[in-house]
Amino acid sequence: MSFTTSIISWNSSENNRSMPWKGAKDPYKIWLSEIILQQTRVAQGLPYYEKFIQNFPTIFDLANAEDQFVFKLWEGLGYYNRCRNLLFTARYIVENYDGIFPKNYEQIIELKGIGPYTAAAIASFAFQLPYAVLDGNVYRVLSRYFGIETPSDSPEGEKIFAKLAQDNLDKKKPGVYNQAIMDFGATICLPAIPKCNQCILSKDCTALALGLINKLPIKEKILKKKTRYFTWFVFRVNDQIFIQQRRAKDIWENLYEFFLVESEGKPNWENKSVNEWLENQFKQHPKELEISPVLSQQLTHQKIFAQFIQISLDRMPVQLPKANWLNIKNLTHFGFPKLCKEFIEQNF
Repeated sequence: MSFTTSIISWNSSENNRSMPWKGAKDPYKIWLSEIILQQTRVAQGLPYYEKFIQNFPTIFDLANAEDQFVFKLWEGLGYYNRCRNLLFTARYIVENYDGIFPKNYEQIIELKGIGPYTAAAIASFAFQLPYAVLDGNVYRVLSRYFGIETPSDSPEGEKIFAKLAQDNLDKKKPGVYNQAIMDFGATICLPAIPKCNQCILSKDCTALALGLINKLPIKEKILKKKTRYFTWFVFRVNDQIFIQQRRAKDIWENLYEFFLVESEGKPNWENKSVNEWLENQFKQHPKELEISPVLSQQLTHQKIFAQFIQISLDRMPVQLPKANWLNIKNLTHFGFPKLCKEFIEQNF
């Protein structure tokens, strides 16, 4: 039995991986699910997908939505550029295609935020066009079965895997095959502990025969993780609290946060140093002061260590824009990074 036939056979007899968008033919829903699942686990992305479908059942609803409302629904998913591209592309399709998703691969891949994988997924799932998907699951299955030791993220590797994926695609059932091989990688050919004893491909798997299961696929690039130290000063005057929007081309762009001080090294905040800082910055002394423990969040390329310092003041510092102060009860109307959101939930 060929590789392709085996994958299709496994899909029809054993694949019970259930997701609400599986089998969908609506390109809008397929596109939405694929964007949400970029850099996101299915378990985490599922409730977001359901929220988006509930609030924006059509691409017209998403295109007409207010930016801040969409960002609020996205809150916690990370990689916020995906959300910006989602809005841009929804509006572009409404304006340029009368709200009808383009039906050929060349037009689909030109849309903002859509790369080769997402374009292939939409083209094959929605329109049954013969384009093979290549995600982490597919790379893993192909590299192990065919024994490909060329780094998957090298220029040569990208060409090898793209050709291999396309050559093994079931041209008559591209959507079914693409979903099947991704599901196979997600449930059988797992990264750390693959279920080789349940694998329909095990007899012909090169990696299994050569003892390379735990070594494949190979990646050329090793991500360098960056450590950053954030201190958020939570300024409060009676029932008013200060927030600001992140504008720089950086993590969490366009989300809101408290007054931020970023340090090159680990800060050592205590009451005395906070009082000195506040005097130097704003010529004020706090009525009340509370310093949180150090918290952390691991992002893909960065690790954030953060503290929150709550400061109650007699008056709003003139150095801080008046427009950025709002009533505490309105905090929930704005999208915040995960750490800030959790702090708000625990303290207000």
